[in-house]
Amino acid sequence: MEDDKIIQMKIFSGDPNKLIMCELTTSNVRAYRVSRNELQEFGKREDAHNTGIYFLFGKDDYNNTTVYIGEGEDILVRLKQQLFLKDYWNVAIVIISNNNFLNKAHIKYLENEFYSLAIESARAVVTNKNTPTRSSVSEYDAATLNRFINDTKLLVNTLGYKVFDLVDEDTESKLPLFYIKAARGANGAGKIVTDGFAVLKGTSIATSVTKSYPSGSSKRRQYLIESGIINSDYVFVKDYVFNSPSSAAQIVMGRSANGLTEWKTETGQVLKTIIEIL
Repeated sequence: MEDDKIIQMKIFSGDPNKLIMCELTTSNVRAYRVSRNELQEFGKREDAHNTGIYFLFGKDDYNNTTVYIGEGEDILVRLKQQLFLKDYWNVAIVIISNNNFLNKAHIKYLENEFYSLAIESARAVVTNKNTPTRSSVSEYDAATLNRFINDTKLLVNTLGYKVFDLVDEDTESKLPLFYIKAARGANGAGKIVTDGFAVLKGTSIATSVTKSYPSGSSKRRQYLIESGIINSDYVFVKDYVFNSPSSAAQIVMGRSANGLTEWKTETGQVLKTIIEIL
C-alpha cells in the first residue's frame, strides 16, 4: 500500500529491553533507545558522537509519562551530563542522521519543534523549564527538517513512546465519537485512540466529586487542573488521552464509572457494543 513503511531494527544482545537501533529504509533518520545504564554500550557506537536531539523519558508522582527534550552537538557527551543533571529519566531516545548532516541550527530547530508538539499533544508531561530557542533555517532546510520530524515521530512511536502525535492524527479517528452528559455539569465528547481514550477539548467535567470518588482519579483530576489542561471553569482546554475509557469517564463525571457503558454514540450505542464489533 502507498502508506506502508519498512523499518529496520537491530536489537543488541538479542534483548528487547537493552539497546535498540532502528531506521526507516527511505529516510536518513536513525533512532536509538538507550537506558540510563547502557550509555557505556551506546558509547561504543561510532555515531554516538554525532549531532542530534534526544528525549528523556520517566514518570512523575502522578504516574504520568514525562519527557525532557534536548539537543547536543555530541550526543554521548550530552547524555553523560544528563546522568548528573536530571535523575528522573530512565530511558533516552536518541535521534541522529545516519549521514551526520545535522548542524547546530538544525538541532535547535528540531528541539523547538518537538517541544511544541509535545506541549500541544499533552500525552506526556514536558519537564523543560524553558521553551527551547528556535533557530532560523532556510526554506529548503525547513522542508528537509519537517520530513525528518515526521520520520522521527514514526520511529519514536515504534520504540513505544507516542508523545508527539495529536489526537486528530490518530489512526483510530474514523471511529465514532462518544458522549457523556451527566450530573453536576458533566458534558463532553471522547474518542478511541490507539493508546487509550481521548477526552476532547471543550468537554466540561463535573464541578464536584462524590464522597466515594477513587483516590487515583482524585489525584489525576488535581493534576489536570493544576497543569491547566482543565481550566477554572472545569473545561478541557485541549484534547487529553487517558489509559482507558473508565478513567476518562471518572474524571468527566466526578464519580466511579464504567466507561464501557457511560460513553455513548449520538444514537445511544454504548462504547462496549462498538468495541465488540471492531
